[in-house]
Amino acid sequence: MATRVPSSLLGLLGIKVPIIQAPMAGISSPAMAAAVSAAGGLGSLGMGAMNADQARDAIREFRRLSDGPLNVNLFVHRPAQADEAKQAAWLRRLGPEFDGAGASPPRALKEIYKSFLVDDDMLAMLVEERPSVVSFHFGLPRPDQIAALHGAGIVLMATATDVQEARSIEDAGIDVIVAQGYEAGGHRGVFNPDAEDSQLGTFALTRLLAQRVGVPVIATGGIMDGAGIAAALELGAGAAQLGTAFVATDESLADAGYRKILASDAAYATVMTRVISGRPARSLANRFTRFGAGVADDVVPDYPITYDAGKALNAAGRAAGEAGYGAHWAGQGAPLARSMSSPTLMQTLIGELERALA
Repeated sequence: MATRVPSSLLGLLGIKVPIIQAPMAGISSPAMAAAVSAAGGLGSLGMGAMNADQARDAIREFRRLSDGPLNVNLFVHRPAQADEAKQAAWLRRLGPEFDGAGASPPRALKEIYKSFLVDDDMLAMLVEERPSVVSFHFGLPRPDQIAALHGAGIVLMATATDVQEARSIEDAGIDVIVAQGYEAGGHRGVFNPDAEDSQLGTFALTRLLAQRVGVPVIATGGIMDGAGIAAALELGAGAAQLGTAFVATDESLADAGYRKILASDAAYATVMTRVISGRPARSLANRFTRFGAGVADDVVPDYPITYDAGKALNAAGRAAGEAGYGAHWAGQGAPLARSMSSPTLMQTLIGELERALA
């Protein structure tokens, strides 16, 4: 790799190339993560939708396939505040969508995912299993959780969408900041989803953080190829994290409907919405995002209670042959997605990066 690639972050993460596969919950697989790590990058598993036992199984499956470094990602959102009236109204609003799929909405909604903030079983499992890296989305863990993970020799990363969040991450003793631009697919990492979003783009945010914080920065959002990775490095990032670039790979858990829409003209019109899950997230334009275009944020129940309804609607739609209610997360670089194996994509990215840095 060219000498312009920073070495400090690579050494900290135990990787040879500045490429991190984003930890996409429900999409990244142990096989995908293993392929990325085998090629010298950092493979990741999104575990925000798993309990401790499921997460342990995924880590052990990765280790069956690879002895390389692994990043495990967790959600640290404020636990949902149930509001029965708001949830009932939400189900009534979704009623016509369920009717169109020939199904009935759930009778009630529940908090389907536990925040790491209140999941001591997950903490105990991580301290025992000791993945190379643990990363956080939606905020920061408790100080005792940070201390326990550091005590187990685990490198910690957290997502920031602005300078204030980044400084909070640095002050908490987290080792690395993931600078998530507004272009990024999937959930915004904002600490407070109800506060005004600065909507900083990836490159502006990366440059700001490279100059204003004292820990390594990883750029993510809209980066799809080696040229994008090189640009992030030039702006001061130590590495780039790519998610949408891996959605169409053979090892991805994306279903046929997701892959079809990613390969369509819908890829040119991604939408930031909270109606699918309850938090702002960038999705490919689909039937669900069109429904959400006229919905005010304040009528949407908390994450992940809203996701309970969204998953039920997606299941009903798929049973009726309608794929447009899926959580088709994708960044603004989605039209550049390539369908190939993860090992081939990694070699392609590495070759493009080397040429860009030459």
